[in-house]
Amino acid sequence: MKVAYRHISTPEDASFVVKEYCQPRFTNTFHFHHGHELILIVKGAGKLYAGNKVVNFSGGEMYMFGPGLVHCFCNDNIPAGTEGEVAHAIIVQFTEDFLGKDFFDKLELRKIKELMQLSERGIKFRQPPPVLPGMFSLFQANQQMKNLIILLQLLDGLSQQNSDNVLLLTDDPRKIHYKDVDSKKLESIFKYVLENYHTHVDSKSAASLACMNEAAFCRYFKRRTSKTFSQFVNETRISHATKLLIGTDHGISEICYACGFDNLSYFNRQFKIYQGKSPREYRKALEESNASAPSFRPTDD
Repeated sequence: MKVAYRHISTPEDASFVVKEYCQPRFTNTFHFHHGHELILIVKGAGKLYAGNKVVNFSGGEMYMFGPGLVHCFCNDNIPAGTEGEVAHAIIVQFTEDFLGKDFFDKLELRKIKELMQLSERGIKFRQPPPVLPGMFSLFQANQQMKNLIILLQLLDGLSQQNSDNVLLLTDDPRKIHYKDVDSKKLESIFKYVLENYHTHVDSKSAASLACMNEAAFCRYFKRRTSKTFSQFVNETRISHATKLLIGTDHGISEICYACGFDNLSYFNRQFKIYQGKSPREYRKALEESNASAPSFRPTDD
């Protein structure tokens, strides 16, 4: 997952770009843009790495990334023999000044400007009304003016979302220090964690992939991501545990071992650190919320 800069190439007759991807799996490397990116995951599931965080993603979800935020969508392991489309996304890209340098400084547009500023940390819109993801299908080729109106309506709708529906994906992006020279090291490290978190992952193996000794690697990883390697591995495992708690009826101990933990007590402690409650309490809260509107606060996790 190489960290790379992706230029937003805007057509001469338009001020922003709409792209659609339909492919067997998401293939983007770790990358960032100079501008903003709105994404609708039409179909697909896996892990989203954004900045120094990892969260689950699935079909029907919406995301927004601001300038410079490193991110990458990675599919979960796809069973052998699976055929057909498993990765489908619609993406809208635009620069901060795509309608003029001071356009979003106008009083009527202050909420959209606040949304754009917030997107520098990465945003997941938890439960947007169906009309908002539905707008992505309204974009049409050679309909520049209509597309511009749709985008402004989409941004306005997202800016009006209750804070309960907005999940911030990363820490302060200024604390995350990715550089081009880190590309190969980060590519091998993140790929190693993604492919092995459910079994055995250790810093010694990660260090060897980065061609560093273990002590130097641990210092390096902490400087670049503002967290230890073990914290990142645990976060990846806990994100998968939340997915299993939501989408399956597996027992807590079964989920513990399926996520790569080999000690139930340690799993429960780590889960509470990242989610603020035990796995059992987390599942119970989700079950109770099915009968009523969810109540979440913007968070860094």
